[in-house]
Amino acid sequence: MNLMKSLKRAAVAAMLLSAGVANAGLYQFDLSGDYTASWQLDSAVALDYSLPGLGFGVADVAGSFPGSLVDRAEITFYNAAIGGGMEIDDYYTGTFLLVTDGPQLYTGSESAPVFRLGTFGMTEVPGLGSGRYTLTVTDLDAAPAPSDVPEPATAALLLGGLGLLYASRKRRIGH
Repeated sequence: MNLMKSLKRAAVAAMLLSAGVANAGLYQFDLSGDYTASWQLDSAVALDYSLPGLGFGVADVAGSFPGSLVDRAEITFYNAAIGGGMEIDDYYTGTFLLVTDGPQLYTGSESAPVFRLGTFGMTEVPGLGSGRYTLTVTDLDAAPAPSDVPEPATAALLLGGLGLLYASRKRRIGH
């Protein structure tokens, strides 16, 4: 009986020790197609400006932005009501690098946006070009997908636990 109580307490302690504090995730943005770019933003992004009903922007974003002076950009994400998509401008010169229409890339309000994860098709705004683009947004901090085959340490832990249960049961029956 004491062994079972000790095992339960140990299991609870292990769960409490393994629980982590919820932090903002780091999101990877990869743009491909007629223009390519990549950058990272926190999921709880600090906005530089918010335009209610229109969109929001983040300035001085480091990444890979061909055509920019030093690979720094100002990125504006637009509301679906005005065509969705986004705009990428060279942060230092203000030059348009890309302006697209497409899906709204966030949920929530413009003052508290939450980026959508996934792959999104976009097109260049008519009159500015005819390019086609794909934006993929992934969570770099997401837990990896579980595998079908347990790791050796997991299998050893399971077998050890079953062995303890068997020994405990045999001890009870023997006395």
